[in-house]
Amino acid sequence: MSTTDLPGASRPTDRRGGTSERAASAPYRTEKPSGTRTAGPSGSAVRTARRRRPPSTPLNPRPSIPLTLVTGLVLVYSLLPLVWLLINSTKDQRDLLDTFGLWFGRGFHLFDNISRTLAYDDGAFVRWLLNTLLYVVVGGGGATVLAVLGGYALAKYRFPGRRAVFAVVLGAVAIPGTALAVPTFLMFSEMGLTNTPWAVIIPSLISPFGLYLMWVFAAESVPDELLEAARIDGSGEIRTFFRIALPLLMPGTVTVLLFSMVATWNNYFLPLIMIKDPEWFPLTLGLNAWNAQAQTAGGEAVFDLIVTGSLLTIIPIVVVFLLLQRYWQSGLAAGSVKE
Repeated sequence: MSTTDLPGASRPTDRRGGTSERAASAPYRTEKPSGTRTAGPSGSAVRTARRRRPPSTPLNPRPSIPLTLVTGLVLVYSLLPLVWLLINSTKDQRDLLDTFGLWFGRGFHLFDNISRTLAYDDGAFVRWLLNTLLYVVVGGGGATVLAVLGGYALAKYRFPGRRAVFAVVLGAVAIPGTALAVPTFLMFSEMGLTNTPWAVIIPSLISPFGLYLMWVFAAESVPDELLEAARIDGSGEIRTFFRIALPLLMPGTVTVLLFSMVATWNNYFLPLIMIKDPEWFPLTLGLNAWNAQAQTAGGEAVFDLIVTGSLLTIIPIVVVFLLLQRYWQSGLAAGSVKE
């Protein structure tokens, strides 16, 4: 029995006075006032949903405050010596010794310091700069060429003794260069090459780390299927290397080139034991010789020229890095091989 069948219960009627079946089926439904808004998400909830950050993905990682702070500290630690060098290159000898290191002096003497640095001691700084460029171009450039050729051959060709070569390369990477300095000096002394540019260039041609890096990079970046397709089309090994492999190896080549250039440019210990003639000094030995003048009897202290010379020394490396960084590309072979 429904509620409408109870005694005294009346059915709801429509506008025409009849009974409404819809109203009868829902006797407890009430009408809402015309001014009442439909229930839904509030405005604050909508704004919160709009401001909600997207999920963290490898391509769009969520910022990390601790990581950002650590990165900022590393950035300050890295840039602070450069800032100190830039500021103190604008000071003369008196301001360099009397004023605060991280603020400017009483005058701006940068251009005067540069001209005096280039002209001091009959242009010794220019000779040392040219010597350093010679060591870098021949030594560092040659090391890059040998590393690219050797790494490509070890990665893409199979020959007897390949595993032995791999073990020798890893062992050479693990041995520090200072441990080989004395044997290298004795060997070059027997050959009569000490106190000559070859004593610095020849050891710089060997880069075990660069060879190992190019070996690994060539094995991953140059697909064997591309080389096989080139050989099927009649391309020789030399043409295949220069037309197919070398463009794919460009990022690794630039990396090895920068490592070799920086290592040769900043090399100090090897020229120190190999070269005694100031005419063949690199910049590292030359600036150290100027610094040693202040400790000798009757020597002239030229600390302002040493600081300015150090600033001029790092400029070529920064320029080369900015010019070569556009070659650091990855995924050049992506999509070239169908898996």
